[in-house]
Order: sequence, then C-alpha cells, then structure tokens
Amino acid sequence: MDLAGAFVDFAQLGANWVLWLLIALSVISVGVMIDRGLWFRGRDTNTDVFTRELRGAFDRDELERLQTKYKGDPSIAIQVSLRGLSERGRGPEAVAEAMHGERARWRRGADKNLMILGTLGNNVPFIGLFGTVLGVISAFQNLTVKSSEAEAQTLRAIAEALVATAIGLLVAIPAVIAFNYFTRKLKIVMGGADECAHTVLSLIHGEEHGDLSPKPAAETAKPKGD
Repeated sequence: MDLAGAFVDFAQLGANWVLWLLIALSVISVGVMIDRGLWFRGRDTNTDVFTRELRGAFDRDELERLQTKYKGDPSIAIQVSLRGLSERGRGPEAVAEAMHGERARWRRGADKNLMILGTLGNNVPFIGLFGTVLGVISAFQNLTVKSSEAEAQTLRAIAEALVATAIGLLVAIPAVIAFNYFTRKLKIVMGGADECAHTVLSLIHGEEHGDLSPKPAAETAKPKGD
C-alpha cells in the first residue's frame, strides 16, 4: 500500500475543512470565556472588610445577624466561612471539615471548562499548521499540470494555505490569555477563602478555650499589707 500516495490524495481536500474546524473551535473558546467570566463575577470579596466584620460579630455575639446578611452573597470566601459557622456548635474539627468540603465544592465549579481553554491554547496552532501543510501539498499538485497559469495558481494556493496557521494562532492566543487569567483569578479567590476559613477557626478555637489574653495588672496585683 502506497501510504505517501494515499496521504497526497487526502491532501487534495485542501485546508478548507481545517478552516471550518478552527472556526468551530473558536466559537467553543469564546463560549467558555463568556461562561467563566460570568461564573467568576462576584466570587471575590474584600477579605479584610469581611474578617473585621466577622470578628466584630463574634465579640458582640451577632453571628446570626451576620449569617442572615451574607446568606445570598456569591463570594466563595464568604460562603466557605458561613458553612463553617453553621457547624459552630459541633466543635472546631467539624467546622474545619465543613469548610474544607465547601471549598472543594467551589473549586470543582471554578475548574469547570478551564481545561478546554488550556487544551485549545496548546493544540490549535498545530491544527492550523496541519491545515497549512495540507494546503501546500495540494498547491504543489498544480505544478504537475503544464499550463501557463500553474505557477500563479500554486502561489495563490500556498497563500491561502498559510491562512490556516494564522487563524490557528488567532484562536490560540486569546485562549491562552483567558486560561492564564482565570487560573490566576481562581488562585486569588481560593486564597481569600483560605484566609477567611483560618479566621473562623481561630475565633472558634478562642471561643472554645475562653479568653486567654493576660488580665490587666490592676486585676492581678495583690493588695499590699498595711
């Protein structure tokens, strides 16, 4: 079996079908970008403000008010904290496990479809290059035909084949940028969730063991004898 000849025959299909494939992949890429952009909207929060409010709620025993206020907040850090607070009565270990599970659930949701962007960014340029190779092979077949226009047709076909590489890069570059952006965004959001979770645990541990801060000297000093 002549494999080279079979591949040449396959190359006669040209790069048009590869271009359509690249267009389809670009639509998928844009769709994932929009989906992830909408998902991440509002998932971050100002952790400094929230942790200050959290400490104040512990000091004033107003945790129920805090939970009611932030019940519908889309922030991952806040939702992880509220999940821990809901297990407050079962001890620090239950709180830690509850927050760990909530964090894992949000992480799974955040990772959804990000792999598609990473895969497209890494592999679409090779698909475009493959289309260019097919187009060039098909173009050179024009030289086998002896005519005055064969050379012009070949050059025009090569130029058209190079379009596949250009489109491949056009699809891949935004996908790589979006993948890096959302990956960085995910790290920031999860870092905020960890910060708030540790704050919740420290407050609950402190509450469980009582106020361990040293008493003022006026309270601890023994009265002097007359």
